[in-house]
Amino acid sequence: MGRYCSQCGDWLDNGQFSGNQWRKGDGASRCRDCVDGYPTFQCGECSRTFNSQNELNMHQQVHRPRNVACPLCGDVRFRSGANAVQHVESGFCTGCRGQDNAREQIYKFANAQNSMRRFIAGGQQMLTNGNDYNNNSIPNFPYQCPQCYNKSFRHLSQLLQHNDQKHNQRNMIGY
Repeated sequence: MGRYCSQCGDWLDNGQFSGNQWRKGDGASRCRDCVDGYPTFQCGECSRTFNSQNELNMHQQVHRPRNVACPLCGDVRFRSGANAVQHVESGFCTGCRGQDNAREQIYKFANAQNSMRRFIAGGQQMLTNGNDYNNNSIPNFPYQCPQCYNKSFRHLSQLLQHNDQKHNQRNMIGY
């Protein structure tokens, strides 16, 4: 079994390609000789190789245990806080159905966590007493990264993913 290298044009067997390059398919795979000179990043768990540190970081999430609970329904099946929050923001969490309701619940949750207050844009605190709160009072981009100048996010899961990947802060939410 073989294919042409998209860079040098040589016909080579599959052993001359990394697993990642082979999966790219005909017309896109580069042989090991052509990839040499380009840095490759290898997973310490399964030995797969990647073309960038970001690709490796994203892949390594599959090796994390599924031991993070949803902050609203308590279901323990997520690999990270970002995954748990994505579950809520999708609108399918049994703790709060619907995307608008989910956005409101996550915003309330973030405001209630002392550890999360520094990530609320402008240090704004929402009104949570009775019916003073409605979904229209959530800013368009309510979450911000305090380490990156002027970096704001519409969804809490985006901020959590950003902090996990860029700042190696995995457990920002303290529930």
